[in-house]
Amino acid sequence: MRRLMVGLILVSATATLWAQQNRIDVVTPSAPELASYGALNIGVRTIQVIDRKRPDILNTKEGGLVAEYDRTLTLEVWYPAALADGQPPGGEYRVITRDPAITATMLGKAVRDAAPLTGNYPLVIISHGYPGNRYLMSHIGENLASKGFVTVSVDHQDSTYDDQKAFASTLYNRSFDQLFVLNEIGRLGQPGSGSFLSGIVDAGRTGIIGYSMGGYGVVNVIGGGYSDASVSGAQAPPNKLLAARAASNPAYQQARDPRIKAAIAIGPWGMQGGFWDLDGLKGIRTPVLFVAGSADDVSGYEQGTRAIYQGAVNADRYLLTFVNANHNAAAPMPAPAESYRSSGGTAAPAFSHYADAVWDTARMNNIFHHFATAYFDRYLKGESGKQAYFEVATPNGKDGVFAMDRDGKPTKTHTYWKGFKRATAVGLILEHATP
Repeated sequence: MRRLMVGLILVSATATLWAQQNRIDVVTPSAPELASYGALNIGVRTIQVIDRKRPDILNTKEGGLVAEYDRTLTLEVWYPAALADGQPPGGEYRVITRDPAITATMLGKAVRDAAPLTGNYPLVIISHGYPGNRYLMSHIGENLASKGFVTVSVDHQDSTYDDQKAFASTLYNRSFDQLFVLNEIGRLGQPGSGSFLSGIVDAGRTGIIGYSMGGYGVVNVIGGGYSDASVSGAQAPPNKLLAARAASNPAYQQARDPRIKAAIAIGPWGMQGGFWDLDGLKGIRTPVLFVAGSADDVSGYEQGTRAIYQGAVNADRYLLTFVNANHNAAAPMPAPAESYRSSGGTAAPAFSHYADAVWDTARMNNIFHHFATAYFDRYLKGESGKQAYFEVATPNGKDGVFAMDRDGKPTKTHTYWKGFKRATAVGLILEHATP
């Protein structure tokens, strides 16, 4: 009995320690200016939406009739909140990790089911990779909500850690999921909808963030039509169903959603697999910020994200590069402490799914928070002054000169990136191209 009691105490103590470490809201002393949380309290709720009669890729045979099903998407919604007097901020998330046998407890600033704060806030949709889930980028969901955005992160069916199915489903459904969520949040935001979102979210000012396969969807949603070769390629969904969003399809060319004012694509997958060609990328006209690690061995860099950036010649666009980072640059939350071990069901711990071998994850998150804040403030709120955070004198951060006087004001020789502390832009490159 004594051994059992000691064991239970150790397990409980370990779980408590992990929970204390597993914060999604860390802002380090080296973080750039706009990484800090905003002044607003945050609420969070989980809802489900259902797309009726979506083509069922997994049950459609080549040459046969297209099966249909009701596709359910679980959404995590963060929003500015009105906390009751004395109600403390903060709460926890119970999340399935990359190893589905392990669940982690993550801590943040949001309060579950808090009352929404009256306002009219822009919408930001967040789309994870394959596999992933709606909590993978919860850090940016909370951060932006504290600054006056409603952020909605999607669990993409057939593409989550505990529901990972054939890749063809993700190839077909990702852009449709993103657009359906936009439509549903727009509907729920209407006065009289009966939803807690009624009257507080403005879907007419929407931004979208996609990571990996989420980025693949984003590129297509903002005008990057799929190539004809990809429609009938080896990985393609049956019956050339991908043609619905191909660049050669006139109906696709007319389907661009004007509510999407700006986009961020992090390590978007697909270019190296031939899903876009130069003609298809010319269709992108929405302002877009690309984010990538220069050592990305999943989506590729020179032949992947950078090639998409270079090919989107009709868009105002940026490319933020984390030098020597791999595919996990900026997007995943810090690795849960529970992911440091293996459940025995996988070959290795899930840690590497979240972490990078070169960069600290919290630092990358903070840099991303900074630029995402500036970007969406600029394009969704019309705050033109935030453009200054993108006007860098030296695209390679290591070449900037940090020169302040005794009062902390920049001298004439100061060329360092706006909002960055001394030596903290090293390892970053920010490029800009216009139509």
